[in-house]
Amino acid sequence: MPQLALDAATLTYDDEGPRDGEATPLVFIHGWTANRHRWDHQMAHFAPGRRVIRLDLRGHGESTGSGARTIDDLAGDVLALLDHLKVDRFIPVGHSMGGMIAQTLALAHPDRVERMVLVNSISKMAYSRGRGLLMAASTLVPFKLFVAANIQRAFAPGYPREEIRSYIGASAATPREVVMTLYSAMRAFDVLDRVGEIGTPTLLVHGYYDVQLPVAQMLRMAKAYPDAVIRILDAGHELPVEKPAELTSALDRFVADRG
Repeated sequence: MPQLALDAATLTYDDEGPRDGEATPLVFIHGWTANRHRWDHQMAHFAPGRRVIRLDLRGHGESTGSGARTIDDLAGDVLALLDHLKVDRFIPVGHSMGGMIAQTLALAHPDRVERMVLVNSISKMAYSRGRGLLMAASTLVPFKLFVAANIQRAFAPGYPREEIRSYIGASAATPREVVMTLYSAMRAFDVLDRVGEIGTPTLLVHGYYDVQLPVAQMLRMAKAYPDAVIRILDAGHELPVEKPAELTSALDRFVADRG
């Protein structure tokens, strides 16, 4: 598996598919406490026909390191990888926190982002005062309980419990410093007043039963986008694994649309 050494981190990534085609590379960016294998279905579908890249963000999966304290820091890592791979134009596909990274890249480097896909993601976390206090209080419980509670509620009702337990275990293996620091980074992330600057065509795909980042918050963001397509699927917050085929189909249609 290829890796890229950065300051205080080593990024593990996959770079698959043809290099000589005209299709713009897809760059898959996973969410908080997840890893690049969230995108297995999409990688298998797209790799035969176009270049596809995915990575484990620093401190996640098979990547090492800490030190990223903001979404901007993580976006810098993604850009460093793409520069290393000599990828100029690309289409970021970001899930949850990965969507925050994608928006950061689109705002900072509009000339390099051809299109963008945000999966279960928003531009600003907005909660009532009571909900905000509850979220802050949740950080005081034991670490494994904190992770388990957040991952458990990410899935729509009826999702197999054994599979949820496996995701909880993988998330809990993420270093505590990384988990808690990036939890704070997501809560601090706010580009809602700037998304109107993102002129690139954007696909917003969301789960109807997402309680982590509710549909209403995504729609609030969508109103600010000048060129957005919205898809709501019958799932929770973990669309890449809850409804992989449906998500892949939506991506396929969007990246194939040249209008």
